[in-house]
Amino acid sequence: MRLSAVSTILLASLTISGCAARGEREAAQTSAPSKEMTSSIAKSQTPTPSVEIGETVSRVERQQALVTSLPADPRPEAFLPSNQGGDEVPLPLQRPLAMLSPANPMPRAMRQQPMQIYSHQFRDAKPINFGTTSPRKLAVHGVDVSRWQGDIDWETLRTQGANFVYIKATDGGDHLDPMFKKNWRAAQQAGLKHGAYHFFYWCRTAGEQADWFIRNVPREAGALPPVIDVEWNGESSCKRRPSREQVLAKMQVFMDKLEKHYGQRPIVYTAPDFYRDNLRGELLNYPFWLRSVAAHPSKVYPGRNWLFWQYSGSGVSHGVDGRIDLNAFHGSAEEWHNWVASSVR
Repeated sequence: MRLSAVSTILLASLTISGCAARGEREAAQTSAPSKEMTSSIAKSQTPTPSVEIGETVSRVERQQALVTSLPADPRPEAFLPSNQGGDEVPLPLQRPLAMLSPANPMPRAMRQQPMQIYSHQFRDAKPINFGTTSPRKLAVHGVDVSRWQGDIDWETLRTQGANFVYIKATDGGDHLDPMFKKNWRAAQQAGLKHGAYHFFYWCRTAGEQADWFIRNVPREAGALPPVIDVEWNGESSCKRRPSREQVLAKMQVFMDKLEKHYGQRPIVYTAPDFYRDNLRGELLNYPFWLRSVAAHPSKVYPGRNWLFWQYSGSGVSHGVDGRIDLNAFHGSAEEWHNWVASSVR
């Protein structure tokens, strides 16, 4: 009699557990993805290749050659959302860059060694006279790039004075800059200090955007801290302008998730009008990267401490066709080396 009761209890427990697990899977499969899109990407009419997590081997036998060619990755974020096209949808052909480790990771001791500082040799198609506060007096200059710079000669760009580069990675919760992967690897190979930035989209939740950035940007040893780019964009399909309180709350969610994942405090990039509306006197414990192309940051952002100054959007340099954004670090060469040593992982 006692043995029968125990068996009955075990059978009931297994049945309840199975139902609960099946219910969770079904709930995940029926939750519709957000239909919000950034202005920089057209919505595809074809279904996104996807695969259900935990599917049986029999379902993927048709893709066996592809499956065996991919490294094993137990993390659920290695796959795209639930299947939208039935059993005949192929598996993803490429894993996100964030899951790929550098081929030759640099030892931490070498990452923190001072690197050669190349002097500023950029030109400006629309030069501004900053007077005694000229950015030319700052020791360490760099650039930020995106798809619009096309193919870049990174070795030449570095010797022209690009001692660091920030690379456009993502915006919103669905767009990856098509040149990000190539630029990230090439900058690393050229020995540039490099980091990634995300253009924040006000019609998407902060959590979705943080997850999208994390999915696509490697947690790479030696990388510079991530950047959140917050500004008003009149050309965006999103016309929403949240209140100051809402802006700060959304930013905090995004930055907290990135800081937890990368172990680095994010940098805030912004422009004068957005700063005036939302950030004056706020986020005093965060480093700032300020756009100020007509005057020194002290005049445009009075009282604000800053780390980087974007002083031109019309830079000209060998190694890049067309214009490029020019930036400077707020400090001496020694202060730059100290900041890098304390900021890279």
